[in-house]
Amino acid sequence: MIPFILKRIFISIPVIFVLATITFCIMRITPGGPFDKDKAIPPEIKANIEAKYHLDRPLWSQYFYYMKGLIQGDLGPSYKYLGRSVTDIIKDSLPVSVELGLYAAFLAFLLGIPLGIIAAYKHGTWLDSSSMFIAISGITLPSFLVAALLIYFFSFKMGWFPAGLWEGGWEYKILPVAALGLRPVAIIARLMRTSMLDVIKADYVRTARAKGLSEFPVILKHVLKNSLIPVITISGPLLAGIITGSFVIEHVFAIPGMAKHFILAVTNRDYPLIMGVTLIYAVLLILANILVDVLYAVIDPRIKVS
Repeated sequence: MIPFILKRIFISIPVIFVLATITFCIMRITPGGPFDKDKAIPPEIKANIEAKYHLDRPLWSQYFYYMKGLIQGDLGPSYKYLGRSVTDIIKDSLPVSVELGLYAAFLAFLLGIPLGIIAAYKHGTWLDSSSMFIAISGITLPSFLVAALLIYFFSFKMGWFPAGLWEGGWEYKILPVAALGLRPVAIIARLMRTSMLDVIKADYVRTARAKGLSEFPVILKHVLKNSLIPVITISGPLLAGIITGSFVIEHVFAIPGMAKHFILAVTNRDYPLIMGVTLIYAVLLILANILVDVLYAVIDPRIKVS
């Protein structure tokens, strides 16, 4: 298992560098620069600032300078947050985004799997219809609309929860987590239902019942374990969706996470901050996919990691 994980990490290193190269080139070939909006800056001062950040050098020299810092673990200074490095900005905001994403992922599995199980075992009943209505609604409604509806009803109308920010109390976290986690809950519930309906009809499940096993051991030992495999399969893309979806949710609820800095960085053409946020999210997605592959082997012994 350990050699497999190390191998995956080693293979991912070139992917990170390719992504860094592509992002670097896109930022540099796009018209405009990080200081073009500052019309009041005299040309001499602007030239000195560009020289300070090596923006006056040829493109290949800028690329070499950035990659040299990246190899050393230095993401560079921010152009707009004067006196702060990209690493410091990410250290402050990444824990907030990760916390929001983990809560949403936990909610997705906590509610999605039971809803799928109920819908499968109550197939054709009102419980099935209700679960699938929730699932379809969660998939079709965009996250920003869900966030707006939650704020309107539970904050403005009922006054139960704050309309934004991310303070210490749980009351600040419930609405953002619910808005971000609804779509993953719906996806997992629908997939779990479909998977369980297929597994329930399998021959080995019928054999287990014919041997006299009660329903709970059949569900626990045979149905549930095999039904989780498709859910694990989509966990990687699902986590990617949670990460990208958090940008919208963080913006709507004014959460001081990575989204705030990324949006400002794109607006202000803060090259190092854009690249730093992009690379951090890429690393998180790679680690999530490695975790999914490991879970494959844990849940299904037939799957070998090599």
